[in-house]
Amino acid sequence: MHHFVWNIDPVLISFGPLQVHWYGLLFAAAILSGLEFMKWVYRLENKDESTIEPLFLYAIIGIVVGARLGHCLFYDPDYYLAHPMRIFAVWEGGLASHGGGLGVLLALYLGCKKYKIDFLWLVDRLVVPTALFGFFVRMGNFMNSEIIGKPSDLPWAVVFSRVDSLPRHPAQLYEAFSYLAIFFLLTYIYIKNYKQLQKGFLFGFFLVLVFSARFLIEFVKVKQADYSLGIGLSTGQLLSIPFLLVGIVFMIYSYKKSKNSLSV
Repeated sequence: MHHFVWNIDPVLISFGPLQVHWYGLLFAAAILSGLEFMKWVYRLENKDESTIEPLFLYAIIGIVVGARLGHCLFYDPDYYLAHPMRIFAVWEGGLASHGGGLGVLLALYLGCKKYKIDFLWLVDRLVVPTALFGFFVRMGNFMNSEIIGKPSDLPWAVVFSRVDSLPRHPAQLYEAFSYLAIFFLLTYIYIKNYKQLQKGFLFGFFLVLVFSARFLIEFVKVKQADYSLGIGLSTGQLLSIPFLLVGIVFMIYSYKKSKNSLSV
C-alpha cells in the first residue's frame, strides 16, 4: 500500500540569516484570529473594547510562559532541572499545551482583577477562539513533522520522511481537526445563546471536549515524555484528566445555576 509522504521544509522563507517558519506563521495567525474574534464578541455584547488588547497581552504571556514551563517540567524534568538556563532557550522548541492552559488561566485571572472584569464571563468567551488556536498550533506541528503518531497501515497513514520511512498516524491532524470542529460547535452555541449563557458552561464544555479528544488521540501518539510512567497512560493523558474533571465541575455548576434561576 502506498502512503502519503510528507517532507515539507519547516522553513517557509529565508532572508539571509532570517528564517520564517510555518509554525511561527501559524502561531501568529492563531493569535490574530483570537484577537479579532474577541473584538467581535465585545462589539456584539456592547463591552468596553479598551481592555481587549491589554488582556490579550496577559493571555499571550501566560500561554508562552506556561507552555514552556509545562514542557520543561512535565516532559523532560531531569534535563531542565539539571540545566535550568536551557528553560529560556525557547528557540529550540518545546511547548506543552497543558502548561499553556494553566498559564493563560492564571494570567487572565490576574488581568481580570486589574481591569475589574468578570473572569468567568471572559473565559466563557475566550475558549471559543482558543479551540481555533489549537487548530493552528497543531497544523504548525504537522508542518514541523513533530508530535507524530505511532506506525500504522491505515490508508490515511502518513510517512514523515524527515523522521523515518514508516507510515504513521497523522496525530497532529487528528487533533487539529478535532479542535476545528470544537471551535465551530462552540461558536454556534455562543451565537445562539450568548444572552442567556450561564457562567462557566462554555468554559466547562470546552475543557470536556478538548481534553477528551486529547486523551483519546494520545493512544496513537508516539510517547513525548523522556521517562516512562509504567501505568499504560501517557503523560499527556494523565495531565488531561484534571482538566476534564474541572470541565465537568463547571458544567454541573452552570447547570445548577440555570435551575436555580428558573425556580426563582
